[in-house]
Amino acid sequence: MKKIFLILAFAICTLGVNAEQLPNIQLDIRDYSSVEVPAGTFIPVINLQEISTEYCPEGYKVKFLSTNDLFLHETNIIPRGTEFYGYIEKINAPVIGTNAAMKIKITKMIYTDGFEVPIKGYLYTSNNNVFGGGISEPAKYVRIAQRQLKVKKTTLQIRPGNERKMGTHTVIPTGSNEIIMLTAPAEITHTLIN
Repeated sequence: MKKIFLILAFAICTLGVNAEQLPNIQLDIRDYSSVEVPAGTFIPVINLQEISTEYCPEGYKVKFLSTNDLFLHETNIIPRGTEFYGYIEKINAPVIGTNAAMKIKITKMIYTDGFEVPIKGYLYTSNNNVFGGGISEPAKYVRIAQRQLKVKKTTLQIRPGNERKMGTHTVIPTGSNEIIMLTAPAEITHTLIN
């Protein structure tokens, strides 16, 4: 009997409480709205180590440092001093006639306070983001006679022959100014407040 009485008393108490009488408990949550940095954005950086096709294998970890603040509207989304990390995605060894080439992929950036943001990008070059890969020096030069019609003289001209030397290794020196190009939009959810 006591159990039935307790159940009835509990039911009457819970039905009598309005939602308006309960205290409004809401936590102040930080605004996590993100800022989207569009694909194709250029980020100026400086190289922090020498990168060479001679002694760096594919997958070799590389590090760059931003040299300028990058603003989107009034928000500093990538402050100066942000570190960018990546790796050598592909290396082509030097061969006869062609210099070595490499392609560097960028995978994340770390703010000065340690917050990490994943990104997708490449170290930019106008040659489809490939460093090196040009034609090597000529192995020998060929003399060709060239006739000048107005003066009626023949002169010898020296031109590169068809044979080429062995290609050289490509090096990105320490301290060189480079550009990172984003290949996908980056979602920035963290900004530093000075």
